[in-house]
Amino acid sequence: MSTPSPLGRRYDVAGRQLLLHRAGSGGPSVVFLPGAGLIGLDFLNIHNEVARLTTSVIYDRAGTGWSDDIALPRSAADAAGELWRLLQAAQVPPPYVLVGHSLGGAYARRFAQLFPDEIAGVVLLDPAHEGYATMPGQSVLTQLWRGLRLVPALVNMRRFYRPMFERMLAAWPEGLRQRLIDYHLANWGKTLQEVRNLNNEILPEIRDGGDMPDAPLIVLTAMGIDPFQAALVATPYLRELNLRKLTFYTAFASSVPRGENRAIEGAGHSTLHTDRPDAVVAAIRDVAEGVRLSAPADARDRLVSA
Repeated sequence: MSTPSPLGRRYDVAGRQLLLHRAGSGGPSVVFLPGAGLIGLDFLNIHNEVARLTTSVIYDRAGTGWSDDIALPRSAADAAGELWRLLQAAQVPPPYVLVGHSLGGAYARRFAQLFPDEIAGVVLLDPAHEGYATMPGQSVLTQLWRGLRLVPALVNMRRFYRPMFERMLAAWPEGLRQRLIDYHLANWGKTLQEVRNLNNEILPEIRDGGDMPDAPLIVLTAMGIDPFQAALVATPYLRELNLRKLTFYTAFASSVPRGENRAIEGAGHSTLHTDRPDAVVAAIRDVAEGVRLSAPADARDRLVSA
């Protein structure tokens, strides 16, 4: 993006300029991985709360936001490796608590597989998961793909999306809110670009990528109706999806020694962090404080003062 970012600075990572904004101090360092089409500043509300507790980091992966543009989609290993190099360039110390939303949840899992010794914990917000492929009939991603292909022929995209983003970002400062809305209206197609290889590449990559590290894991399952999906997909299907994903998220959380799934009422998939910021902050706090309490005394002191 050619215009300066409202917050943060750009770092050189393998010849790409990537945006990162950090706040707070101490450890473990909490790092947010946005879902497809979203960017770091969309999580500013949670970031600001977490920064009161510890170091908090939001960033834009390449191809999105205020980071350099690249061809999309990409592999999970590429996205995870890029984030690891960015954290080194920005001197954000491990251990990390990764907070991954939707597609960012898949990238967080791949990061944890590739760099297990640097993981303090993981919080997944309605993450992309292999279980979606077990849905009967057409998957929700297929329905969304077909629906979105029809939208340009039916309505003006800005008119379609603006009210949704205005509601989602209502608590953001006025100037920043408008810049984010303008970004999303101009880049709505990023969502489709980023998930294009989800089922045939990213999910098999994670499935075959090895175990999750022995670290606390909390999955948050959004049980409300997502406004972005509801505009394109029948509500009964979304209710069925919520029940089914609750089942496979619970099984996934149970597959790791310190895993937990929490069903979050009144929250949509895309808007979990704005519908129920309290639940997201509580999960991050529980993981971060659990990491501190379980660390040896000397390591605990380093975490607090890092």
